[in-house]
Amino acid sequence: MIVSPALQASALLTPVLSPRLQRAVRLLQMSSADFSMVVRQAAGTNPFLELEYDELSDELPGADAREAPEDAVSRDEADEDSPWAVSASSPGRGDAQGEAGMDTLAAPATLAAHLVTQLNVLPLNERDRVLALAMVHCLDEDGYLRLSLQEVGEGAGLVPPPAPEELAIALRRVQALDPSGVGARNLVECLQLQLGQWQAQARRTGAREDDSILASQIVRDHLPALASGDVSVLARRLGVPREAVQAACNAIRRLDPRPGWRHGEPATRYVTPDVVVRRQHGQWVASLNPAVIPRVRLHRHYAQWYSRCREAGHAELGAQLQEARWTLRNVEQRFATILAVARAILQRQHRFLAYGPMAMRPLALREIAEAVGAHESTVSRVTNNKYMATPSGVFELKYFFSRGLATASGGACSPTAIRGLIRELIAAEPAQAPLSDVALAGLLARQGLCVARRTVTKYRQQLKIAPAPRRHAAIR
Repeated sequence: MIVSPALQASALLTPVLSPRLQRAVRLLQMSSADFSMVVRQAAGTNPFLELEYDELSDELPGADAREAPEDAVSRDEADEDSPWAVSASSPGRGDAQGEAGMDTLAAPATLAAHLVTQLNVLPLNERDRVLALAMVHCLDEDGYLRLSLQEVGEGAGLVPPPAPEELAIALRRVQALDPSGVGARNLVECLQLQLGQWQAQARRTGAREDDSILASQIVRDHLPALASGDVSVLARRLGVPREAVQAACNAIRRLDPRPGWRHGEPATRYVTPDVVVRRQHGQWVASLNPAVIPRVRLHRHYAQWYSRCREAGHAELGAQLQEARWTLRNVEQRFATILAVARAILQRQHRFLAYGPMAMRPLALREIAEAVGAHESTVSRVTNNKYMATPSGVFELKYFFSRGLATASGGACSPTAIRGLIRELIAAEPAQAPLSDVALAGLLARQGLCVARRTVTKYRQQLKIAPAPRRHAAIR
């Protein structure tokens, strides 16, 4: 039987987002800083949008966030199209002064720039300088050389190609630069370079070299035992007094395993909260932070002029007027949604503000979506890169969401609450008998929390708490 191909047509209804709606979705998931920049760029290109300037512009953005009114939305009664006109972040004289002040701050030098500066003062010929620079530019942000010497030599582009001896000499030149330990190919070599500098300094000053020699031996031959913090085992293996091993281990801990981090650190990221929470008359109240709302409105005179001259036919101006009105509606809708989601979260997590992490309850996106009448994807976008300032600190809105872990009583407990309980159990543990992860899981089980040992380990690591053997070694 031969089956011949045939074409069939069918009609299907599928939801399709218009370009404007797609843009609205992208704007909704932006951080407030990025969104404010987009709105200001629109105001700079659209004649029907104008930024407001008044005495609020002379204040620092967010300087008085705690005094923000509960309803941070104000309407211009003279213009039905006016947007929310509340913000202290308008580009005015105060902001210009702030930006000029920031421009005068020196940018931190990168690790490569720091090393190149030192190479420039060395009496090197052109070939040696090229090889040393090739080594410098192959270092990662930790200051390590992860490539082989052959790969570095091939990337240098020298003719004739550098010999292995030349590459080894170039590497030693880089390893002799500041910071000590830079140019190492692994952790042991990094620590050894720093210990070698310590030994050389001890010889110059006439100090004892015994501690540095013992520390070098521990790093070279017993690094796993050093990581476990078991000084007694190291003392038995090395055949030296425990006090000497302890002194050597203390010296090793003062070394820097990532010397590249001293230079070119990323700029501090400051977070401006979108919502401010404060307690009023015994109730927690959430309000928008005026510093994150773009202070933009419809240019009333231009809009009136266009309405009088509409018959003259200005299609481009008409499109810009529609775009301006859409931008203002998007500003209003965005911050109305953020405030609604924040208040819904606050209503369900108010015990966290009063009693701390152990009072955090499980919360799903679906629950907030049903409360505010939005889709789960909308709530997910709203909580992305949006922050809430509370008396307990500044938290991303996503921090308040977590799946529930079953309890022995049939209820559910938040992972945040379990992490808080683990922190308290470790804080109250006996100094000479720290609790292992198995013991912590047992204590949680006695309180009706069925948490596996590997889950306890994961939560302890998230809290940046060392395991029991290392906590015990630190005490000793």
